[in-house]
Amino acid sequence: MIPLKMFSPALAFAFLAAVAAWSGSSAAAQDGNWWEGINSFGSPDYSGKRASLERTPPRKDDLNDLRPNDIPWRSDEMLRAMEDAIARYESIVNKGGWPIIPGNRMLRPGDDDERVGALRRRLMVSGELARSSSYNDYSFDSVVEQAVVRFQENNGLRTNGRVDQPTLAALNITAEERLSQLKLNHGRILELVQQAPEERYVLVNVPAFQLEAVERYQTVLRHRVIVGRNGRETPSLKAMIKNLNFFPFWRVPDSVAQLDVFPRLVKEPDYLAKEHIRVLSGDFNGPEIDPISIDWSQANAKVVKLKQDPGPQNALGLVRIDMQNEHGVYMHDTPMKPLFEQRARAFSAGCVRVQDVFQLVEWLAKYEPGWENPGQVQAVLDMGQALDVQLSRPVPVYFAYITAWAEPDGRISFRPDIYSRDGSAAMGEVIDPDAPPPPAQGLAP
Repeated sequence: MIPLKMFSPALAFAFLAAVAAWSGSSAAAQDGNWWEGINSFGSPDYSGKRASLERTPPRKDDLNDLRPNDIPWRSDEMLRAMEDAIARYESIVNKGGWPIIPGNRMLRPGDDDERVGALRRRLMVSGELARSSSYNDYSFDSVVEQAVVRFQENNGLRTNGRVDQPTLAALNITAEERLSQLKLNHGRILELVQQAPEERYVLVNVPAFQLEAVERYQTVLRHRVIVGRNGRETPSLKAMIKNLNFFPFWRVPDSVAQLDVFPRLVKEPDYLAKEHIRVLSGDFNGPEIDPISIDWSQANAKVVKLKQDPGPQNALGLVRIDMQNEHGVYMHDTPMKPLFEQRARAFSAGCVRVQDVFQLVEWLAKYEPGWENPGQVQAVLDMGQALDVQLSRPVPVYFAYITAWAEPDGRISFRPDIYSRDGSAAMGEVIDPDAPPPPAQGLAP
């Protein structure tokens, strides 16, 4: 049997009150039936349309940043591809590497600049530009533009076809540094491969901002994810997914409360009411207290607890994927779905937010009694009541830090070293210019 935890009468009343308050807002009046909207598995839909388990339709300028095949990172095939890439880069290093592109001014299509000659040579050596091209040509033509786009795709950068500052920083990382990075990541992948094999598991590659679900040694799902920002890093770990929590409360961690929410409440006292957050004394089961009675500039998160009601505003979204670990992190839905459209997605306080998360939830639960039906997840959301599903077959999950890998077709990918773990300052300078600052709302598990 699936454990079912319904709201108590008191909590049900509180939840319905929160729903009523939210529905009475001007946003709800404008957008229509909010309950239809929270069942959306892609971007939020508060227009009254029915949701489905189909993936969020790609944008016209689709990011194209998910790996293109079903080969897992944690596989012998990946190790072989990495070994081929290392041999290739050893040859590049032995032949003198590639040229550094001087200056710091942007290069763009249509430019006629002697620096374009160095750009052409650089892209020829790494393979984005055909060897048949002339490196004595100083014109930034469409052929060079497409080569720059290929380079940007291979390096996880915005594909604008221009040599902007992040692209220039990535181009000027030396061949020796890239070779060292490939060897380092070969070791990271080897360590994963040497773990006892599992029929099913989830792997999150943090600096690649993506997740893969693997079954019988093939990747069956890929998802974009949001990971921890600097200072709130998502840790490397192995854990077990044991529970799925639908319509969860969010017990705001002390660190998030102290560093993010309390300072905001000094400037924005009505923030708690807008976000349906309760203030509790002592612990998360303690008595509720009036927030007006608290001096938020002096509040201590060890004695003042914050607990957010379920609903469309909840920072965990509509489901939490529970995986007990010493770091207290987990995976979850999010109401902030537009952030998945960014190429660099380090915005959270350490937890991992998953795009199209209910596709993953359905896969995690599909061997549980009563969950064989693909429509069960939708049915739970339609019911709109809290439900904890304890998995009788827990699924292993790995949070890994892989900044370089290779595909069997020879394509080599690098990602910015967002947490400065690769030992090169240059690799940390490759930051996507379209990445917004961390979300202002403060709630970022």
